[in-house]
Amino acid sequence: MKLRIAETFESIQGEGFWTGRRSIFVRLSGCNLRCIWCDTPYASWEPEGPVRSVPDILDELLSSPIKDVVVTGGEPMLFEGVVPLCAGLREGGKIITIETAGTVARTLSCDLMSISPKLRHSTPIGTDWEARHEDLRLNLDVLRNLITSYDHQLKFVVNPEHDEPGVDEITELLQALNADAANVILMPEGTDTETLHRRSKLLEPICKELGFTLGQRLHIDLFGNTRGT
Repeated sequence: MKLRIAETFESIQGEGFWTGRRSIFVRLSGCNLRCIWCDTPYASWEPEGPVRSVPDILDELLSSPIKDVVVTGGEPMLFEGVVPLCAGLREGGKIITIETAGTVARTLSCDLMSISPKLRHSTPIGTDWEARHEDLRLNLDVLRNLITSYDHQLKFVVNPEHDEPGVDEITELLQALNADAANVILMPEGTDTETLHRRSKLLEPICKELGFTLGQRLHIDLFGNTRGT
């Protein structure tokens, strides 16, 4: 079985409950969505990278002394090969995070299912992908499957300076899913430190009011908006 791999790299986890943990990332190339603000177009809008066998990918990942492996994308849950990849990582003693938009469910080895449902502001209005993206971006049955089957976090990137930051949409989604606010992380939208810090201050009272966690985007703080970080 084979997978197209956009990149692998060692860094620290920049988002979520495991922020700051040393991790090795494997980014699968290919996505069923086209978020207008996508920060990894090389794994979505214009997928790139070599097609590699699962044993070859495992040889690389298992040779690293780093315990945490983040399987990201694109959308890694699209591909059948992610199942044997995660099985091999588990056999090799790795701690596995899957980063997904929550549109596809699979049964696989995973220690933390990091789910980022896409809100209305993600839709690429006026493009050929608009209708398809809007149709696919939320699948309540899949989201219910994931949050009941795995230890998970629900991550949302929002812009509190926007007229419609998406918070009402998030609370409506949580009610529909009967999801626990304690698993929700709000993160500021932005690609530079100044913007992230300014918007984080605006998100802080929202998180306190709703019982959400205020999340960081530490990799941007440390390295900027660059690949391989």
